[in-house]
Amino acid sequence: MKTVIMAGGKGTRISSVASDIPKPMIKIEGKPVLEHALECLRDQGFTDIILTISHLGNIIMNYFGDGSVISPATGKPFGVHIEYYFEERPLGNAGALFKIKNKLDSDFLLLNADSIFSVDFNRFVDFHKKHGGLVTLFTHPNSHPYDSGLIVADENNMVEKWLAKEDNRPKYYHNRVNAGLHVINPSVLEQCGIIGDDVGAMTDNGKNYKVDLDRQLLKPLAGTGKMFCYNSPEYVKDMGTPDRYYLICDDFKTGRILAKNLKNMQKAVFLDRDGTINKYVGFLRNIDNFELIDDVANAIKKINTLGYLAIVVTNQPVIARGEVSFKELEDIHSKMETLLGKEGAYLDAIYFCPHYPHKGYVGERPELKFDCDCRKPKPGMLLKAAKDFNIDLSRSWMVGDSKNDIIAGLNAGCRTALIGSEPYGQTVTVSSLKDFVDQHLI
Repeated sequence: MKTVIMAGGKGTRISSVASDIPKPMIKIEGKPVLEHALECLRDQGFTDIILTISHLGNIIMNYFGDGSVISPATGKPFGVHIEYYFEERPLGNAGALFKIKNKLDSDFLLLNADSIFSVDFNRFVDFHKKHGGLVTLFTHPNSHPYDSGLIVADENNMVEKWLAKEDNRPKYYHNRVNAGLHVINPSVLEQCGIIGDDVGAMTDNGKNYKVDLDRQLLKPLAGTGKMFCYNSPEYVKDMGTPDRYYLICDDFKTGRILAKNLKNMQKAVFLDRDGTINKYVGFLRNIDNFELIDDVANAIKKINTLGYLAIVVTNQPVIARGEVSFKELEDIHSKMETLLGKEGAYLDAIYFCPHYPHKGYVGERPELKFDCDCRKPKPGMLLKAAKDFNIDLSRSWMVGDSKNDIIAGLNAGCRTALIGSEPYGQTVTVSSLKDFVDQHLI
């Protein structure tokens, strides 16, 4: 599979770090950002590379050559095959695709050269092939969803809406952000209505015609059934500003970037919801009654920072009892993610059990009234998450406020933390999630 890397940006926001070289050539731990990207791809078998370059692009060409030369940083060959397309004039962040489309005869990866990432690309591509869409977006939660473009998808990960920064968004939303990594079928270039010969030509108002990847090629596919999103907790960050660059440098030194790759076993903190994240009000049926516990956002933010996955596992018998619909539960969880996001915290995944074995409730849903494998104290939700995200359960924690939480964690092989005082065999007893994170999470 070919990989197209867009490396033509000027990097004006990060010019204080380096203004005399292209942004992808800024070094992290002694190697250009672009070299880190090529190594990640090469080590997973993606060696057929097309670089689209423009501003100071000769520096990139002189450094990497055709990919067979020796790296000045490592003393070893880059181990890839590189072709270049040089933009004589700016074509937008997707215009070059129309100039090289004769080289794109099958699905290809499309990446940004100014991002640092450590991603299991084979896993990403397998998801794309399985779902059969024309485009698959790599999406993830981040610490600032309120000023990021959001992707709205259904239960099968089909993209329903693409909310750009300037678009109106609902009061509450899932923290699902487009990370700028894509698998694309080249037929998209034929379907978008853009004529390749027009790209780069002068328009009637005397300006160069450019193509915007998100707004002109991808966003129109939302709701068509042709675009899916691949949700992953893996590390992807745009180093577009000096602050982000220095944060990424620190993450690289601590090993967090490579550790987040799903090829590696992950560690997680599994979180009960009611009484652990939000104030306990009995069976939560009304979104207006959802309120975060004090300092929970800071605690989850620290879980994020320490490199653990933050995963909610919650029993929701109100679904089977007919007291809350799936849509109402989704709205409650959107509120939870929105409130956390406003304070810089995020959840990597939410699993819920909608089943309940006991009968006799008015409006109950018979198809959900059975003894399942996912309802805590059974460990089904934790085991499902472990499979989905390659989690080492022995290095992970289950935190909750009930006996069922502790038993579920023990049944899954996790260490356990009880918010309370009763002896259920838990590893530690704490007064709150913040207490657990501050005292026991390292």
